[in-house]
Amino acid sequence: MSKNIPLSKIDQYRWRIPKSYMKGMRVDGIVYANEKLLRQAKSDEALQQVANVAHLPGIVKHSLAMPDLHWGYGFVIGGVAATDPQADGVVSPGGIGYDLNCGVRLIRTNLNIKHVDGKIKSLVGKLFDNIPCGVGSSGKIRLSVQEEKEMLSKGSRWAVEREYGNIEDLQFTEANGFLDFADAGAPSKRALERGKNQLGTLGSGNHFLEVQVVDRVLYREAAEVMGLSEGQICVMIHTGSRGFGYQVCDEHVKTWIDVAKKYGINLPDRQLASAPINSKEGEDYIAAMACGANYAWNNRQCIMHWVRQVFMDFFETSEHELGLELVYDVAHNIGKFEKHLVDGEERELFVHRKGATRAFPAGHPEIPEKYQNIGQPVLIPGDMGTASYVLVGSPSAMEQTWGTTCHGAGRMLSRRKAVELTKGRAIAQHLEKQGIFVRAEGRRTLHEEVPEAYKDVDEVVKVVDAAGLSRRVARMRPVGVIKG
Repeated sequence: MSKNIPLSKIDQYRWRIPKSYMKGMRVDGIVYANEKLLRQAKSDEALQQVANVAHLPGIVKHSLAMPDLHWGYGFVIGGVAATDPQADGVVSPGGIGYDLNCGVRLIRTNLNIKHVDGKIKSLVGKLFDNIPCGVGSSGKIRLSVQEEKEMLSKGSRWAVEREYGNIEDLQFTEANGFLDFADAGAPSKRALERGKNQLGTLGSGNHFLEVQVVDRVLYREAAEVMGLSEGQICVMIHTGSRGFGYQVCDEHVKTWIDVAKKYGINLPDRQLASAPINSKEGEDYIAAMACGANYAWNNRQCIMHWVRQVFMDFFETSEHELGLELVYDVAHNIGKFEKHLVDGEERELFVHRKGATRAFPAGHPEIPEKYQNIGQPVLIPGDMGTASYVLVGSPSAMEQTWGTTCHGAGRMLSRRKAVELTKGRAIAQHLEKQGIFVRAEGRRTLHEEVPEAYKDVDEVVKVVDAAGLSRRVARMRPVGVIKG
């Protein structure tokens, strides 16, 4: 448990773990939370993991944790750390995660809640029938090894070139759906084998596809730029790189204990096994990780294409008439080279975001022209019966967190505990009484992902808003859900 870790209160939403807490800590830990969320964080090893990350060679400024923090592999989920490649900085696969580029995209429509009155159950059924989901599910796309490598090299431009979407989709995808340091020769044969038939599949666990209604607009100017209004129907897709990304991570965390020893890297947790960014091992992992990111962007792009097709068939009208436009796509588990100010000097850092979302402010060169005056859209998903949020990045996030905010509500109960507590409950029927229609490939998933297994997303999002990391734009509530 994390109860005995010394914490000093910086302000209402920030807490410091001093580097004097553990020998070997190079920087302080900074945790974003209010009193309630901090109490919840003390129930597992999350705060200790924040302190452990502070030992990484080359770490700059702080080891950071967002308010949705909870225990993860190596890094806390909700963890952020930047390392400097020019100061012996390392990359840690545990700081990026197993599901490489697990992320979210939001599609707006011209429909409002009245247009779907009495139709949601049928619409959810059509989506469920057309979008493969579940553990190990295979998709409609079958790739040869050569085709898969081309997809990994090109990013989501590969999907658009094959008419799984529009060229405009790329500009509204983080990094344009493409990390250029991907090397399709870096992933193993096993990773390629696991990935070749899973493109365009939702997967299981906390992944979902939701039909949502804009429940409340909180920042009207930004909502208007995004084309969002109260009562409007939207679709949110939450998934990642499937078995491909898992395999890439798994192979490296299993072999990098010896790699860390080779470079004399001593860390308090073997799950933080790392290699210098500028080493062969570091470069090979980063190239394979980038392939995982490119896979995930293609995955969400293909799923979005089928969502558009279902909506056009269901409502018997065109994509243009329905206004099926991508608002934005954000990554949650990713490592990227980014330029940031450090003590007044611009430096290129390698930013680990593990269960955390990029939140660049207005005027940043990496966000689309459409959003230059409001900031990068940020998508914070709930899960099944809980709300999701759209936000925009804030300038102070660049100063505090390398332009980062939270990625969701954060788990409060383990999957096993959630199943135990909900044994005998008819989850789907309970949600239907609340006006939420759910289709799931596996019954157990509904018990694992029950809303009370998560922290209060409203509370989490209030913290990042009040702390100046991102500003709330709109609250979304689910009316139809597909789970694996």
